[in-house]
Amino acid sequence: MSQHQPAGERSRPPSIKDVAARAGVSWRTVSNVIHGHRYLRPETKAKVEQAIAELGYRPRAAARQLRGGRSHLLTLAVPYIAHPYFSRLAHAVVEAAGSDGYDVLIDETLGRPDRERRVAGGYASILTDGIIFSPLTLSAAELGKLRDKTPLVLLGEHTTEAGLDHVVVDNAASAREATAHLIDSGRRRIGFLGYLFDGTLGTGDLRFAGYRQALKDAGIRFSASWVVGPAADAPPATAEGDYSREEGFARAESLLDRIDDFDAIVCANDLLAIGLMHAFRLNGVRVPADIAVIGWDDVPEGSFTQPTLSTVSPDLDAVASAAVRILLRRIEDPATAPTGQVTPHRLVIRESTGGPAAR
Repeated sequence: MSQHQPAGERSRPPSIKDVAARAGVSWRTVSNVIHGHRYLRPETKAKVEQAIAELGYRPRAAARQLRGGRSHLLTLAVPYIAHPYFSRLAHAVVEAAGSDGYDVLIDETLGRPDRERRVAGGYASILTDGIIFSPLTLSAAELGKLRDKTPLVLLGEHTTEAGLDHVVVDNAASAREATAHLIDSGRRRIGFLGYLFDGTLGTGDLRFAGYRQALKDAGIRFSASWVVGPAADAPPATAEGDYSREEGFARAESLLDRIDDFDAIVCANDLLAIGLMHAFRLNGVRVPADIAVIGWDDVPEGSFTQPTLSTVSPDLDAVASAAVRILLRRIEDPATAPTGQVTPHRLVIRESTGGPAAR
């Protein structure tokens, strides 16, 4: 409690009227400062901010929303915040929202249906103006049934049939390009690591489809044995989910006794590829001389592996910017027609597929 607060008021937290009295302004002026009103005299703004600091005043989100109709808070819901892709996405969303005067609450669903249903339903206990949601298990039909009136933008291609605002990276096309790069380099026995066998509606299915399409385009007959499945003693999901370094390491060890069946591996993400290459290195399998490896995500770690990792690089700044822009438009005009946007990606060729070292 602030030492400046009168003794008789110490039984309650400071209010907006206390701040107004301390600054010598109206409570409406204090509200304008809190909400970032642009037409304020600098000296008035400074007096109010000083009074807020002295009293230790913290605006209550519920009261702000009731008075102004907005909390100026967005929510980003992702499966695994420790996953490099989602942590970088979160940073980009915070930056994009901040430039428009919004704060961002980050929710980790762990891909659990109960948590994802809570997000799709607009939350019951969070005063948020809108939600950016990357679902892992809910189908488009479920999303359509569960959602309330809270503005919502979906991330992920399997959600595009929900008739809702969405932003996607073309996972199938990017995986097809990555596989085509391996084929163009002379590889023909190309495995895929990252297909999930439990029915999860993740990006692995889409990248697997792109991989299959590239083989078909090149006239290469797909073999089911090329899908690198989980080892019998595969580790449990980590903070990054099933797409972890540990999972990549375990799956690599499971195929060492048939390593000659492959001359390349497409990995559904970089963490799997990094774990895979570590296991190969420990067991004398040379990358790319024996097997080329390519990932997806362009995590910073991939520039420092030995060898450096070729990958698909999604434009996460573009994903975040588009998602925030579409969400704010939905907040301003709830009746506007749903829209979708496909964001850019690029292929980054490094040493693991015969390219140059990263710099």
